[in-house]
Amino acid sequence: MAKMEQINVNTVSRISEGTFFKGTMVSPHDIRVDGDFEGDITSEGKVVIGESATFLGNIVCSDLDFWGKVKGDVVVKNTLSLHNGCQINGNLKTRKLYVEMGSSFNGTCTMLGEDGNAEVSEQES
Repeated sequence: MAKMEQINVNTVSRISEGTFFKGTMVSPHDIRVDGDFEGDITSEGKVVIGESATFLGNIVCSDLDFWGKVKGDVVVKNTLSLHNGCQINGNLKTRKLYVEMGSSFNGTCTMLGEDGNAEVSEQES
């Protein structure tokens, strides 16, 4: 049986629904935004943009789940998940991309290699 990773809820930073935050947030832990956020997020952990969230700014993180509305550029070192109902206007860079039906994305997407750099196709080399 695979060991489940246990998350300590005290290490998750959260912007709750009805809350407005403006500024820069940097964390070695997970972040969840359900309110309104204007600024930039950098996290070594996972970032979740919830269904009620509006986000204006840039995000750099390990993994990212989108349900809300985002305007800005995103860099994800591992997996970026776009869920039904999300709206993204911005450029994406990620290693793995998961897209559900009903998600909306306007911008460019660059797939990153294991080294974190943009992959180069054989035609380009």
